[in-house]
Amino acid sequence: MTNKEIAKTFQLLGNIMELHGENPYKIRSYQNAYINLRKLDRPLSEMSDEEIESLKGVGKAISGKIRELLDNGKMATLEKYREQTPEGVEEMLHIKGFGPKKIRVIWKELGAETIGELLYAVNENRLIELKGFGKKTQDQLKEQLEYYQRTKHQFHFAALEAAGRELITDLQAAFPDTRLETCGATRRHANVLDAINILIGTETDLTEGLKSAGLEAIRQDAGHYTATTAAGIPVRIFTCAPAAFGSKLFRYTASDDFLQAFVEAFPGLDFKGLAEETAVFERAGIPYIQPELREQGWALELAKTNELPVLVEEQDIKGVVHSHTKWSDGLHTLREMVEYARDQGYDYIAITDHSKAAFYANGLQPERVLAQMAEIDALNQEMAPFRIFKGIESDILNDGSLDYPEEILQQFDVIIASVHTNLRMDEDKATQRLLTAIENPYTSILGHPTGRLLLSRKGYPIDHKAVIDACAANGVAIELNANPYRLDLDWTWIPYALEKGVPISINPDAHSREGIHDIHYGVLSARKGGLTAAQCLNARSAEDFLAYCKK
Repeated sequence: MTNKEIAKTFQLLGNIMELHGENPYKIRSYQNAYINLRKLDRPLSEMSDEEIESLKGVGKAISGKIRELLDNGKMATLEKYREQTPEGVEEMLHIKGFGPKKIRVIWKELGAETIGELLYAVNENRLIELKGFGKKTQDQLKEQLEYYQRTKHQFHFAALEAAGRELITDLQAAFPDTRLETCGATRRHANVLDAINILIGTETDLTEGLKSAGLEAIRQDAGHYTATTAAGIPVRIFTCAPAAFGSKLFRYTASDDFLQAFVEAFPGLDFKGLAEETAVFERAGIPYIQPELREQGWALELAKTNELPVLVEEQDIKGVVHSHTKWSDGLHTLREMVEYARDQGYDYIAITDHSKAAFYANGLQPERVLAQMAEIDALNQEMAPFRIFKGIESDILNDGSLDYPEEILQQFDVIIASVHTNLRMDEDKATQRLLTAIENPYTSILGHPTGRLLLSRKGYPIDHKAVIDACAANGVAIELNANPYRLDLDWTWIPYALEKGVPISINPDAHSREGIHDIHYGVLSARKGGLTAAQCLNARSAEDFLAYCKK
């Protein structure tokens, strides 16, 4: 088990014990273990019992439970509590903003033991009279429950990417002389997936081969198979005649909207029976359209006039923008983040720790800002020509202002302005809050514009056009937060941003060295919106990036 998996196990243990009203001291110790263990650099699996026991917030009892997990993959104490907890009650812990204390009240006083029963109780207004609840809380919970039900059988792209690659390798070994490739939303690099989608160019029965590739629960339907991996990930496998592989790859990759637009754009075009996918586009008389652009019909209009964009690629990104260090809530020191970014081949990094209002994330008071700037100055002298930019992720306060006085703001090279608190806003309030921040002359980049967490939190509603128009008018770039749980700005708004001349900055929001690699997911999402390297802020040189930010 990884450190993060072990840490999350202690988080779950603490939450379930809280459901049962257990000793608050023990619960707190397990929650502290979660916080401390997930920050470890060295794998727990490489440590001795003595080393584990000496870790901050661990001790003998927790060390023993860590050893259980490392040796058996299970923890007896957790299993005991899980046996006493209805499955549906444990599932409620996944609902954002609905903690163990409130779940315990629901369970013990209403007897609701499933998400469905809870939603029914909400619809019957049965929560209003419960202690700690009220009409507003009930309405918010209803919204969260409905969102959870809509998304519960979906996965972040990042959660399935590696499993998809591994499955392709295993299937190729099982069918060595057969063409196969990912298709559907998997190949389009959708932000969220409901399964791994694969096309195999054969019409023979695949059951035994699928078993040898490690798939389980195999079922054959009309034209495709469904199965799961050993880890329980859903898989959808389409089949076709080898001679029609190109046609079927095109058909099974396109979204319904794109396919309909294609058929309407080229009525009567026969694209069946083609071995290569490129032949479909040749027959239509248009350039090849990258899979990421096959979501909506607008890419076809660009193809017809030979104006398809050359999409941004990961190697185009020259700078790591939006990174956190131990100065606030990052896992690594400033030096470690800088050296890692440099060693990955980047030309520059913008250090943007949290501002002072983010007390929960150890946000920087003004004197700490100046101390960090001094450290950056020293590192810049040492590491030239690599560049380190002095930045901050400034909280956008309730009135839209930034988090420091002007004498501090003017000393930063780059300011990412983001909303982190008071997220329950209507569209007018949320939009005006962003507009005020965008109009601040010190704002360089608008960070994660809606505050969404994919599959967890919808994000506050905003008037995207008004926000993008304001960025265009004020020379402010928009972040595509590359964390696979955010991917915010949503790619569907990139074409409008580009039309208005607003650059997109693909930012990892890295809270560790490894978090820098999330740029990969940001690039995949940005490509779906047609972003090119020329329109990507951190694909610019260090000098051009700084010039834009300082405007």
